[in-house]
Amino acid sequence: MYQLIGTRASRAFRVLWLLEELGAEYEHVPASPRSAEARAVNPSGKVPALRDGDTVIPDSTAIMTYLADRHAALTFPAGTPDRARQDALTHQILDDVDAVLWTAARHSFVLPEEHRVPEVKTSLKWEYTNNIRRLSEQLQDPFLMGDTMTIPDIILTHCLGWASRAGFPEPDAHLSDYAARLSSREAFQRAAALP
Repeated sequence: MYQLIGTRASRAFRVLWLLEELGAEYEHVPASPRSAEARAVNPSGKVPALRDGDTVIPDSTAIMTYLADRHAALTFPAGTPDRARQDALTHQILDDVDAVLWTAARHSFVLPEEHRVPEVKTSLKWEYTNNIRRLSEQLQDPFLMGDTMTIPDIILTHCLGWASRAGFPEPDAHLSDYAARLSSREAFQRAAALP
């Protein structure tokens, strides 16, 4: 059985959602970043981390890729053009959306106060707006990759929710409908109900 370490209010949510989509058995340890439980599996104290037997995998995207490949679900096979497109979308979302949101969070509450530059958030919101507009234009209903839900759908939907909670501009109607559709999935709702 898998063990996922990380609070639902972190990027661990992405993995919880994926585990629920897979119907995999897992134990959830809702540890906060830098807690003793988090440091026991990752010296940096970052979450999430996945324990699979003696193997520990940090980083939500690495964990999701591992699980999707292992269960042959929510991904295209490695070495195929579709997988290359999927990986390109994953990296685009991580670079253009997740990184922008994480930078805003760092300058809001993560960094020591004397190192925060709150003024950067105006620029980040502008960048975010442009980046999600491009993603909306790429969306091939019902999912980013057309008829197949994949890892980038989980990452983007999580980021859109994060952005909304952080006061970033709302996406256009096309992307808003997409996010609402994905967040209404039963697996998402089960993950959202966890402690």
